[in-house]
Amino acid sequence: MEQNFEISEESRNDIPVVSVSGEIDVATAPGLRERLQALVASGKSTIVVDLLNVSFLDSTALGVLVGVLKRCREAGGDLRLVMTEPRIQKVFEITGLTDVFTMFSTVDEAAQG
Repeated sequence: MEQNFEISEESRNDIPVVSVSGEIDVATAPGLRERLQALVASGKSTIVVDLLNVSFLDSTALGVLVGVLKRCREAGGDLRLVMTEPRIQKVFEITGLTDVFTMFSTVDEAAQG
């Protein structure tokens, strides 16, 4: 069952929340990169990425997230990830990225402060 890739955006506490659904892979990751880099370029240094509805992500997706995290931190902010799906969390654990990213289980927690 293929899930459609979608990106939506809202703001909570003046922090952009980018919600992603579907699969983030070599075909869809560039769209996510463009959206996130545009936010950083517009002066948003802290961004929440909601991965609650992501069914799959690959190394391309991880590369996008790490690249944007670096830009956010250079601008004095952070890239906060929201996820609860064990399969998605496992990818971050295996790659050691749980020590790199700030992770939350809800968008509300991630958008605080």
